[in-house]
Amino acid sequence: MAAIASTLLLSFSTVSSSSLFLTRITSRFSFAAPLPLRSNHTKHMAHTLARATATLGLTHPSNTDSPKISFAAKEVDVTEWNGDILAVGVTEKDLAKDGKSGFENPILKKIDSKLGGLLAEASSEEDFSGKAGQSTVLRITGLGSKRIGLIGLGQSTSTTAAFKTFGEAVAAAAKSAQASNVAVVLASSEGLSKETKLSTAYAIATGTALGIFEDNRYKSESKKSALSSVDIIGLGTGPELEKKLKYAGDVSSGIIFGRELVNSPANVLTPGVLAEEASKIASEYSDVFTAKILNAEQCKELKMGSYLGVAAASENPPHFIHLCYKPPSGTVNVKLALVGKGLTFDSGGYNIKTGPGCSIELMKFDMGGSAAVLGAAKALGQIKPLGVEVHFVVAACENMISGKGMRPGDIVTASNGKTIEVNNTDAEGRLTLADALVYACNQGVEKIVDLATLTGACVVALGPSIAGIFTPSDELAKEVVEASEVSGEKLWRMPLEDSYWESMKSGVADMVNTGGRQGGAITAALFLKQFVDEKVQWMHIDLAGPVWNEKKRSATGFGVATLVEWVLKNASQK
Repeated sequence: MAAIASTLLLSFSTVSSSSLFLTRITSRFSFAAPLPLRSNHTKHMAHTLARATATLGLTHPSNTDSPKISFAAKEVDVTEWNGDILAVGVTEKDLAKDGKSGFENPILKKIDSKLGGLLAEASSEEDFSGKAGQSTVLRITGLGSKRIGLIGLGQSTSTTAAFKTFGEAVAAAAKSAQASNVAVVLASSEGLSKETKLSTAYAIATGTALGIFEDNRYKSESKKSALSSVDIIGLGTGPELEKKLKYAGDVSSGIIFGRELVNSPANVLTPGVLAEEASKIASEYSDVFTAKILNAEQCKELKMGSYLGVAAASENPPHFIHLCYKPPSGTVNVKLALVGKGLTFDSGGYNIKTGPGCSIELMKFDMGGSAAVLGAAKALGQIKPLGVEVHFVVAACENMISGKGMRPGDIVTASNGKTIEVNNTDAEGRLTLADALVYACNQGVEKIVDLATLTGACVVALGPSIAGIFTPSDELAKEVVEASEVSGEKLWRMPLEDSYWESMKSGVADMVNTGGRQGGAITAALFLKQFVDEKVQWMHIDLAGPVWNEKKRSATGFGVATLVEWVLKNASQK
């Protein structure tokens, strides 16, 4: 990823050695019936790990079992529900009191009548007003549940992101109380449309599943979550809701897989190991997936000089990943490609990352784009949409320094014949994506979305929570933005200002690989555009900001949910 000079120097990439990466994310979340803790895929990985050669630092991820959580939709009297925590989502309006200091809201009034007014009294004493982020949990008698939790939703809640946050708060309360069984209910769910109830249940289930997850594979000791079941009350029942909750589990498993890929250090997750993880997806869902992994010699035959130039300095060889999803039955109506930047470590090359803010210690997350792509592949392998063919493309490598490495001033030739003067070796991601985009176009796809931790400039423009999207296609922009509104991930469309291309012109080649400081995210997107067939609808997503949660010091899995929604939108259109 290209750094932005001066006060903020962000770059994204990753280093690795030849170990095996362990993951275990197969169907952890189920509707009603719990699923096994371990799959054959997991056992196979544990076996291959035992045979692995030593990594740098002798580090291997531990084979910890993650919790299985059963989600069920129920219509029961909340005062009679039996379990550990009854979590009630309340808006500020829900907490309005009558003249006798009791709740006006029917559900809260009914609950508090069983508690002798304790809930109203406690909410007043603890200054609980229902603001977003507020919560209080009380140990009680008088209800079927052992505890009741009030969780604030703010003035009003209607977005996927808000209900996901509510689900995360439920998970936090469950962790704190070591609860096994939790019920979730909204104080005000009357009047919600059927579709809104479905999307709300999806968001709550996803938030809870992701909130309960902790990546403890690299810790010597860890505390396991006790949560095994979540009942969602008051949002209906039936096959459609069951399907939506299963979908939440499938998407969550893909997000968690993406998080684990990004969290894994570069001495464990090498380009070869990333390719191995991709191959395991194809093996696990062999009814719909095939895998092709190209080595350096095969990439040379395809004239991928731009990609191979970045990879040249590393002791760990490049692996070009191509997964192909085809539906289990029926005809294919549309062909899509998801392309992810796969720099498992980015030192910056000869333009090495130095100084405060360069974030070189975080450059394991420079493969965040590929994590989103492979996380989406894992989810789609479980969902199995019809009518759509999807190609998942990752040019995996490291950007290192050695005598055989790419130098500033070198000229590399991409697989479409265009030449690039490398004026900054730390703008390497776009060089790998150039050949990946050409390859994706050659698969005969109609639409491409690429994702990359590409520029510090995009973080400066949009901050840590919003990804920038660039596309010349209004139709594709509309599709992806609508998908993000369902997923709850934040995107913002940025301009593709053609006049800025002037700064990318070279005196000796077709282009340079980076322009000046101004408009850096835009010129990076314009660079990528040079490698996309004009007949193909294309979008670039710069997720340099939201790929990582600085507060938690952990990956977010950003992009997975939106990609899955977008693919399903295309599957349902035909």
